[in-house]
Amino acid sequence: MEKYEVVKDLGAGNFGVARLLRHKDTKELVAMKYIERGHKIDENVAREIINHRSLRHPNIIRFKEVVLTPTHLAIVMEYAGGGKLFDQICSAGRFSEDEHRYFFQQLISGVNYCHSIQICHRDLKLENTLLDGSPAPSLKICDFGYSKLGLLHSRPKSTVGTPAYIAPEVLARREYDGKVLFQLYKK
Repeated sequence: MEKYEVVKDLGAGNFGVARLLRHKDTKELVAMKYIERGHKIDENVAREIINHRSLRHPNIIRFKEVVLTPTHLAIVMEYAGGGKLFDQICSAGRFSEDEHRYFFQQLISGVNYCHSIQICHRDLKLENTLLDGSPAPSLKICDFGYSKLGLLHSRPKSTVGTPAYIAPEVLARREYDGKVLFQLYKK
């Protein structure tokens, strides 16, 4: 942790807190997700780290490293200075069809990449899509806390994610193939 300095808090969730930090040598801004050590560090956190670190795509937040402190496990990631897509839509009121298309194509590109390497996000929503800080912002998928790797973690069958966004198959507690659902919804 000695190589980073805290800039500000970014937010909090069920997992813990996220902070904006600056690398002392390179001055690069990074986001750090802190998870309290103890019972919160479970197989889901291990799966998040394993799955996220294997992803290399322009529309997915870049995983950088894991840092252990005496009290927390911290996941260091690329910082997306444009904030959440959800907040952008709320402040704009609505997007034009061209803006929707621009962001949707990036979302589909990132999800398709995940599925091509057998990773299913399982909590995809506006709040888990960030924008980088560039003048023509790019969409970045984040938060792989509920993700599963098809080859290693079997097919998903648990009820996870945000209730308002859960697929009917999940609510019915039926085993499902996230990639097949994606293909159906993509049409």
